[in-house]
Amino acid sequence: MSKDDHGVDIQPRTENDRKRKLPCDVKRDIELLYEAVPQLSKVFTIIDRIGEGTFSSVYLAEARMKSGITEKFALKHLIPTSHPIRIAAELQCLTVAGGKENVMGVTYCFRKDDHIVIVMPYMEHQAFVDILGSLSFEEVRQYIYHLLKALAHIHHFGIIHRDIKPSNFLYNRLEKRYALVDFGLAQGTSDTQIELLKAPTVKRPLESRSAARPTASSGNKAPACASSTAESTTQHSSTALPKRSLSVARMKYGKESVTIGPAQRSVFGERNLNSLHSIEGAILKLVRPTARKTVVPKRRATPAKALAASQRPKISRLGPGLTCSCYMTDRVCNVCLSRKQQVAPRAGTPGFRAPEVLTKCSNQGTAIDIWSAGVILLSLLSARYPFFKASDDLVALTQIMTIRGSKETIRAAKKFGKAVLCSHELPTQDLRTLCERLRGTQPSAEDKVKDLDSLDKQHPLDRGTTEEDKRGWDCVPNAVYDLLDKLLDLNPATRITAPKALHHPLFKDLR
Repeated sequence: MSKDDHGVDIQPRTENDRKRKLPCDVKRDIELLYEAVPQLSKVFTIIDRIGEGTFSSVYLAEARMKSGITEKFALKHLIPTSHPIRIAAELQCLTVAGGKENVMGVTYCFRKDDHIVIVMPYMEHQAFVDILGSLSFEEVRQYIYHLLKALAHIHHFGIIHRDIKPSNFLYNRLEKRYALVDFGLAQGTSDTQIELLKAPTVKRPLESRSAARPTASSGNKAPACASSTAESTTQHSSTALPKRSLSVARMKYGKESVTIGPAQRSVFGERNLNSLHSIEGAILKLVRPTARKTVVPKRRATPAKALAASQRPKISRLGPGLTCSCYMTDRVCNVCLSRKQQVAPRAGTPGFRAPEVLTKCSNQGTAIDIWSAGVILLSLLSARYPFFKASDDLVALTQIMTIRGSKETIRAAKKFGKAVLCSHELPTQDLRTLCERLRGTQPSAEDKVKDLDSLDKQHPLDRGTTEEDKRGWDCVPNAVYDLLDKLLDLNPATRITAPKALHHPLFKDLR
């Protein structure tokens, strides 16, 4: 990258830059990055590492522009084993959809052999957990509006982000700026405008390290579909869609605190949830329906002639309405145990996955991003983060049931070809009552005095004005809970879309 092309004054780092005090491991990583991509040292001075994850690391860097002004940039270094098409697809998402409508763009890209560095504008922002308890309702309303605006923009291009969460939606509270980042797990819809996300092109298993590990469950391990046609769709999806299911869960575009204070602790993270049996009473037993026309148990290596006609498997005699002996029961038969683990896209961060992802539905679309936005709004209204915290997909589905109801979950799952069995009925929670109780919007007089004293001692950036904050949470409109209900619709087919959500009455003065 020359200064004539990009206005960057190519100057070597000074001795003072080299002597910046950094942790030994960070300093070593920076030096290794300079060695791997030598062009960087001619353009940027890397200041610090501000995020790291399974597939990439993000560094804060400075560059002296041709005008003499020093600007900050975020350098995302992708690990060398990343699949080339996946890297190119992420870059294409940034170049086509980025740089507008609250979506982060790309400034430069450097490559040296198998090392790739994506350069993006650096945006100062606050960690979600640090400001969650002090946000006013108006700030929450603006936040979710701009998030939906970003989603509407990328969904217009046929991009499914798959990893919508607070750390991937940067928020500068002082300047009221927002930016959706990290398209490393993005997938395309059937009509996507991103060439490298189109199904015919993306016919490859991406990084094998990121393949989803089978999730232990008490249900069938068979593909869950209503017909052989649905199963063929599942098999096609397993090859056509990326298998990069391990989220960059630890990836942070900025440093995000992992310490959860009393006001921000997880609603479901109070006890150890290592397995389904850890829930007292084990009230839920979930069973996935099996394929109806492809019940083929593994046969032993016994000559066919050695079996009497009455002893041979009569698979073909199963009617179209039958599956196996364990269908919709709390046990698993040998036929189902012999099946291969169902393959379906499940990339994303635990706690933000939609029901159709948790139940391994093969037909997943932009609605999964809308569900994640709903979970964020749930955290904003209840002042609890993370709201859902589960050890596996079945426990995560159980937690959703406790909020949205077991009957409603079963009914919705049936709509997209899944069967869920629940031994106890769980009622639907009223969202307003739930959020107000968790947030504690009606504290005692003594608590109010303590809160005001603590607010006076806080930095202005960490709180809105006392009047605005008090006025907002004392008069939360029903419209926001109506929107929350539509975002957390259990059925992806009827879940509200981002463009429709932007026209919700909650945002009538923002359009």
